[in-house]
Amino acid sequence: MTRVALLFLALGVSFSTAYLGIDTIAAISVSGFQCLKNNGYWFYIGRVGEQTGGIDNGGIQNMKNADAAGLGAVDAYIYPCKRSGCASAAQQVTNTVNALKNAGVKYGTLWLDIERDNDWPSDLNHNRQFITDMANQGKALGVRIGVYTSSYNWDAIVGNSWTGMASHDLWWANWNGQANFNNFSPFGGWTKPAMHQYAGDVGGACSVGNVDLSWFA
Repeated sequence: MTRVALLFLALGVSFSTAYLGIDTIAAISVSGFQCLKNNGYWFYIGRVGEQTGGIDNGGIQNMKNADAAGLGAVDAYIYPCKRSGCASAAQQVTNTVNALKNAGVKYGTLWLDIERDNDWPSDLNHNRQFITDMANQGKALGVRIGVYTSSYNWDAIVGNSWTGMASHDLWWANWNGQANFNNFSPFGGWTKPAMHQYAGDVGGACSVGNVDLSWFA
């Protein structure tokens, strides 16, 4: 989302129009994004930080292409690397932000992708500190940080009673097929999402396959 849109969300201002968007790691050309725009998709969120600790240059190129196609907003996300030998939480954010800066990419929010995998330790306090370190580094670098997760993921990784990230926008993952916030139940200190990823791994418009669909209003 753009900083303006996020500002309105933070102030609780309602939009009269709903906005649809996608995220995918598949390559999309400028013309592909133009087609998506013509089919009602307003924003794109590109992966930049990879689970392996690397930088997804394809995601960065997608963000450039989305911007060139005139989409209303472009964001980025980082899938944290938790394996042995990975950079620190703070350094991963720094690496991601620097890659975006060096590529000259414009974006609104850097989302932290927090979901279950075999790499998260069982120590909830460790995981809480890791996520806190990422968010704090983003703040130190002047980057707006949001959190992508669900109650199911959050509970397993840090516990739903932990509210340490509640001041950051929530990109709520719940593939219920409904482009709204109607079935949201508060967790982690969040009382309402900023955005809802309502479908995943579906065929997109314009022959763009294997995309996740998100909505905000």
